[in-house]
Amino acid sequence: MKRIGGLALCLMLVSGCSAGEQNAQASAANTPAAPSPAGMRVETIAHGLEHPWAVALMPDGSFLVTERPGRMRRIDAKGTIGPPISGVPTVFAQGQGGLLDVELAPDYATSHRIYFSFAEPGENDTAGTAAAMATLDGNALKDVRVFYRQMPKLDGGNHFGSRIAFDGHGHVFISQGERNHRPTAQKLDMLQGKVVRLNLDGSVPKDNPFVGRKDARPEIWSYGHRNMQGLAIDPRTGTLWESEHGPRGGDEINLPKAGKNYGWPIITYGIDYSGLKISESVGTSAPGMEQPHHYWPVSPGLSGMAFYTGRPGSPWNDSLFLGSLAQSNLIRLSLKGDAIVGEERLLQDLGARIRDVRVGKDGNVYVLTDEDNGKLLRLTPPETK
Repeated sequence: MKRIGGLALCLMLVSGCSAGEQNAQASAANTPAAPSPAGMRVETIAHGLEHPWAVALMPDGSFLVTERPGRMRRIDAKGTIGPPISGVPTVFAQGQGGLLDVELAPDYATSHRIYFSFAEPGENDTAGTAAAMATLDGNALKDVRVFYRQMPKLDGGNHFGSRIAFDGHGHVFISQGERNHRPTAQKLDMLQGKVVRLNLDGSVPKDNPFVGRKDARPEIWSYGHRNMQGLAIDPRTGTLWESEHGPRGGDEINLPKAGKNYGWPIITYGIDYSGLKISESVGTSAPGMEQPHHYWPVSPGLSGMAFYTGRPGSPWNDSLFLGSLAQSNLIRLSLKGDAIVGEERLLQDLGARIRDVRVGKDGNVYVLTDEDNGKLLRLTPPETK
């Protein structure tokens, strides 16, 4: 575990969102901000998106973008925004809920199948995170099938997560939040606050850690998480990484292992938005609970995660990029193996909440800003000196 930062000024944001997002407390950067590196180029590919949440990079150079109110759109390589794609299920577009992540299936080149997650409405104004697959046929989704539903559905508009990642071995991981019902993260008979692992067809792998236990959901891979909005597989090792919002402080990066408990809300490096300790917490450690791989004492409000690897000629090689909502920048963590050995903040002067980040095969980094007039940006890295 590595801690970044020290003292920082905490600011109340009336219209913004922090690690807990809405009605939460945000904070100034807790590490000295480095200026944008000389030679980095930032281009706006498209603007005018309504709170875009995720972007998938298409093989033909176009983009597939979700907007939180429930729309999915294509953006062509020239930046022209297409009309909403038909066939998207009804979403619970309240609070932090809505249409969330989108990913191309591992066999997209032949199947044209996509996976996406969303807040699904239930009875009596309840909702839960769900994931679906569909065939992308022109400007329509065909054969839409919801293959995962967070159960039970709960009330409230917070902490849905959610990101999707494929491990390259026939499995899909889905992150989600505990819906701001803290105790659920520790309950193995509930799916809130869990990373789940499924086969690509939505069935449960036989080697999942809780298969066969009557008191646990078989979909669960790891538990004790708060609100996970970053999830990615390290292409160097195949290791799963996730990032999650702390409350006021304590945003975390974890490397979730099968059956492990990551502690929320029993252990945390954050405090409540009131300034008091989390009522269920016993401190920062407890027997049987994992320490975070990395944490921030002051919350960046982490969202979106992408590895930049396999490019030894780039100064960004072996980096992990994370979006920052509360501190309105893009975080670049330098990696040495799994160790985080440095931190750089980019796009500080943009003043925009960064919701998603992806790395293209062209070596550029693509970023979504979470605004009423949301933008899709392309970052070209500085040249090696």
